[in-house]
Amino acid sequence: MASVFWDSKGIIFIDYLTKGQTITRQYYASLIPKLRDAVKEKRRGKLSLGVLFLHDNAPAHRSKVALKAIRNAGFEIIEHPPYSLDLASSDFHLFPILKEHIRGTKFEDDDAAVDEFFESQDCDFFFGRN
Repeated sequence: MASVFWDSKGIIFIDYLTKGQTITRQYYASLIPKLRDAVKEKRRGKLSLGVLFLHDNAPAHRSKVALKAIRNAGFEIIEHPPYSLDLASSDFHLFPILKEHIRGTKFEDDDAAVDEFFESQDCDFFFGRN
C-alpha cells in the first residue's frame, strides 16, 4: 500500500507500507513530518506561503493524533463540502490511471514500478489535464 502526497506539479512524497500492515492513526501522523520535509525540499518557498492539505475522511486521517500532526506541520486542512462524495482527488484521478497502467503486469519491484510511472508523467497529468 502506498500513501501518495502530490500537488499540481507532481509527486511530493510516497511512503510504502509493509505488506500486511494497516494504516493506523499513528502511522499516518508519522508521515506528516516527512511530508513537511519533502515539501521543504521539493517545493522551496511553499511552506512560507502556506500548504493547503486535502485528504479523504478515513478514520486514521480524522484521528486527533493525525490532525495534531497536520496542524503542527503548519498545514491548513481543506474540509470536504457538505454532501460531497468525500473523496480525495487521488481516488478518481491518480489511482485509476496508475491501476490501468500496471494492470496485468508483473514487476520485480512494485514500488519502483509505481515510482517510475509517476516520474514519467508531465505536469499536465498532475494538474488534471490529460
